[in-house]
Amino acid sequence: MFHLDYRSGEPIYEQLYHAVTKMAAFGGFNGETQLPSVRALAQELGVNPATVQKAYQLLERDGIICSVPGKGSFLTNDPAAVTQQQNHAKKQLAAAVREARNAGLTEEDILAAIRAALGGKAT
Repeated sequence: MFHLDYRSGEPIYEQLYHAVTKMAAFGGFNGETQLPSVRALAQELGVNPATVQKAYQLLERDGIICSVPGKGSFLTNDPAAVTQQQNHAKKQLAAAVREARNAGLTEEDILAAIRAALGGKAT
């Protein structure tokens, strides 16, 4: 269901958070889609249940999913929550670019670093 890179420097819970958010943004789920239980997803991914729980807590905090006691976790029908998360990410990226420019990096250096972060060619 989710592809995670265990060799990445990005924590697993953040990768899971981004994977669910991305699927929600691109219509991978609908509002009635139930996510796997914490225990089931942890077993499927081979990670500690606390890792999945942390991702689910962040997703719920940001309005991407909702938890129904006794029923499980579901994707919300709130595209605004996904859009808000995307806008926040864009603002963080803009701030990082400003910081890189202030540090003297050229546009080419910045783009190379972004490509590397996206999994493209390393700088």
